[in-house]
Amino acid sequence: MAMFLTAVLLRGRLSGSQWIGKHRRPRTMSFHAKQSMIRRLEVETENHYWLSMPYLTTEQEYGHAAERRARDFEAIKAAATSKFPKHRYMADKLDHFNVTKKWS
Repeated sequence: MAMFLTAVLLRGRLSGSQWIGKHRRPRTMSFHAKQSMIRRLEVETENHYWLSMPYLTTEQEYGHAAERRARDFEAIKAAATSKFPKHRYMADKLDHFNVTKKWS
């Protein structure tokens, strides 16, 4: 009761921030605010409409991207393995001993 009495005595001034809190000043609705709210509601209604009708059925949607995902994974795997150097074999390293073959 004291807060309301203070508000009356101080000619209706609200203490603290006037736009937030329990005893906040109500915002006035302008024409543009109403129009933007209507526009947002229309967009939301249109989104609900398009989301209510899926492009694919549940049966068509199941596994529809498996082939593409497998192909992309193979491409990633090939790109990762292409960075490795070629295999080196001991026979290639010791091949220079086969020039004369004096021990045979």
